[in-house]
Amino acid sequence: MSAMVDPITRSVVQHRLSSIVTEMGEAMLRTSYSQILNSSRDFSIGICDTRSRLIAQADHIPVHVGALPWATRAIEARFKDVVPGDVFLLNDPYHGGSHLPDLTAFVPVFAEGQRMLWTIVRAHQSDIGGATHGGYNPQATEIWQEGLRVPPLRLYEAGKLRDDLLDMLALNVRNGRDFRGDLAAMVGAANLGRRRLDRLFGEFGRAMVEAAMEGILDAAEQQARQVVSGWKDGVYHGEAFLDDDGRGRQDLRIAAKVTKRGSDIEVDLSDSDPQTESFVNSSHANTQAAVAMAFAYLIDPETPKNDGALRPLTVVARQGTIVWADPDRPVTMCTSHPSNEIVEAVIKALSTCCPDRAMAGWSRRFRMAIQGEDPRNGHRFIWHMFQARPGGGASPGGDGWSSIGEWHTAGGIKFGSIEVAEVRFPLHFRHHEFRADSGGRGQHRGGLGVALDLELEIAKGALANTAGDGVRHGACGLLGGEDGAPHNYRLLSAGKPPRPLKTKEVGIVLSPGDVLEIRSAGGGGWGPADRRDGAALARDRVQDLTTQELTTDALRREDLTTDTRKDM
Repeated sequence: MSAMVDPITRSVVQHRLSSIVTEMGEAMLRTSYSQILNSSRDFSIGICDTRSRLIAQADHIPVHVGALPWATRAIEARFKDVVPGDVFLLNDPYHGGSHLPDLTAFVPVFAEGQRMLWTIVRAHQSDIGGATHGGYNPQATEIWQEGLRVPPLRLYEAGKLRDDLLDMLALNVRNGRDFRGDLAAMVGAANLGRRRLDRLFGEFGRAMVEAAMEGILDAAEQQARQVVSGWKDGVYHGEAFLDDDGRGRQDLRIAAKVTKRGSDIEVDLSDSDPQTESFVNSSHANTQAAVAMAFAYLIDPETPKNDGALRPLTVVARQGTIVWADPDRPVTMCTSHPSNEIVEAVIKALSTCCPDRAMAGWSRRFRMAIQGEDPRNGHRFIWHMFQARPGGGASPGGDGWSSIGEWHTAGGIKFGSIEVAEVRFPLHFRHHEFRADSGGRGQHRGGLGVALDLELEIAKGALANTAGDGVRHGACGLLGGEDGAPHNYRLLSAGKPPRPLKTKEVGIVLSPGDVLEIRSAGGGGWGPADRRDGAALARDRVQDLTTQELTTDALRREDLTTDTRKDM
């Protein structure tokens, strides 16, 4: 069918699809209520077809988008009587979701009387009910303790809202007003995408747009296979480790066996450790997304990341392992961990196969949520810490980005304005600056983490919980580079010794005037440190990015670099 479309028309359709998902994202950003969405941008946009193929996505959160085809399959399997004006929801990890805080809205798109596409918005809710505020429960031993489970359901019937269903959902979260506002923003953004696609179909006709989409997918597949074909055939192995599961098990292993033949890649995770009783298990859709992320990071950045680009990739996993938990196991941490470790294991495996494309490890996620009362207005608040983002891994192209985030977000989540956070929440950021020496040393240095001292301007006690990893294992160095520094979080209370914070805790009591001393992790280094450019070493020292004194060899390399530049 793609032969029906000339390259110019195909390109126009491709760019229109891209602009539509981008506009949907802007609508979400400008209309959502909670800071986790309108400041930190923890949402993603996609378009899938009725065969559950990813057609287009916006540049938001990779781990979200990689799971959308599996969520679409669940909607397609459940509903056979879809009509214009319908809106569907789900979040359940065992029905195509990744973890419970990520609620997903679907709006069908029709053309000439035939259902063609879905516009999709996935957004992380600031609360989803359950035993702890903020959507993460390190003490959960089953999924019912993590929050409200939403299987595939119809929220709007032919344009009519099911008010009773919305009331039930909002009643089961702690911040019903924000939940309603964020859900309205999701539905509005998805409907905006539907209207823009209606216009596209009206301009070009259903047959032409359908043919163009097939051509877009085929072209992406061709580009991806061309890259993979240049890698050396073989079987490669990589592994990565989580610190612990919060229940005494340490060094949980993710094992990747990657087989490359011709233009095909098979990633087998079957040898990963058994599942746990903790929330660091992964749902099936989330694991599929994590492997897709790793592959996407290795092919050309200009190649559209759609179903076609992922056709060379096959994922094998075994149920009952940490990468594919049995039904009803807790999984809420999975979009961060073990997602990051899955990516790391796959890229480690392929680093000898395509060293010119492989990045060093990105830092782990160590999040925190605080629930308390704002003394300025008496209102209850839930604040998610998106500041102090950790560092990204270095690459063959240069140093890692500092304070960029983790593998699974790839910079898509922002830490937002500190000043706005201080206005909206009873917090004072004493300082927020790069953490010197946190990036792993290498020919290219890992990105730096952040040093943050955060004072709580509360009048009553508050509660915090943490969820994450990376206080024992730093981001991995690659091809001779050194690991990044791990996280180091402490609670400072007057008259008490500093209290180290674990990555998986609930019920942390916070008092007025307490200070959270946050030292976030740095990214891994790439290549041997003794090959680093002398001028880069000197620049890091001058900018206080490192406290290390320059060695004689480093000074000599700086002189050589300076002399070479003079000759030029």
